[in-house]
Amino acid sequence: MTGVPASAAGGPSAAKGGPAGGVSSAASGVAPSAPSDAVSSTAAEVRASAVPPAGVVAGAASRSGVDSGSKSARGGKIAAAAVNQASVWNVANLLTMLRLVLVPGFVALMLADGGYDPAWRSFAWAAFAVAMITDLFDGHLARAYNLVTDFGKIADPIADKAIMGAALICLSGLGDLPWWVTIVILGRELGITLLRFLVIRYGVIPASRGGKLKTLSQGIAVGMYILALTGWLATARFWVMAVAVVLTVVTGLDYVRQAIVLRRQGIAERKAALEETEA
Repeated sequence: MTGVPASAAGGPSAAKGGPAGGVSSAASGVAPSAPSDAVSSTAAEVRASAVPPAGVVAGAASRSGVDSGSKSARGGKIAAAAVNQASVWNVANLLTMLRLVLVPGFVALMLADGGYDPAWRSFAWAAFAVAMITDLFDGHLARAYNLVTDFGKIADPIADKAIMGAALICLSGLGDLPWWVTIVILGRELGITLLRFLVIRYGVIPASRGGKLKTLSQGIAVGMYILALTGWLATARFWVMAVAVVLTVVTGLDYVRQAIVLRRQGIAERKAALEETEA
């Protein structure tokens, strides 16, 4: 028994070790790697399915941003509308409303007691003076403090024409002022106002220095005719009214010229834009 060769003795051991070594190598090398890879790939698939694609995330974020932006825009419009609605009751518009209210009061004072009583004419002059002074301030306040509103744009020229028209018609009706003067002044004022609306699609005709002088001269002349003046003041008011009539006609013709030029420029610009679009 003791003479058994070491190789023979190690045979079984080698034989045992062979399969054991194969199993060991299989356990340490190939066989376990396959389940590990499968588990890893499965985990990756689970993570991939759990994480949404980048495009989906971006789309969702974009939609969320659009929704929040649209809500913010709607909220801004509502807030702006509320501010604009509240701004109708600003100082400039209140002065314009006061001027409108003064018109019937002025007419009543002007025609009181037959229209020739100096005391009533003085009260009428005071109402006219307040209306003309507020006309100077409401536009300045609206532009200086950003109080311009759609109501003011419409009501301000109406109030101006109303008080001036009422004064001219009362004076002509009482025989203090020739009717042709009233027709020339009111015809010019209404015509230029209509002309402004007709060319507003092409632009705005700015108020000129001559137009401001015209308004000032009209106010002074009509105010002098409202008062029961005598002597040299009665003569002076005739010449002041003559200056007002001349400025009324000259500035009216200048506004017509500006309207024609503005319309031509607007048509040319639209035609050029249309040609560029077609090209």
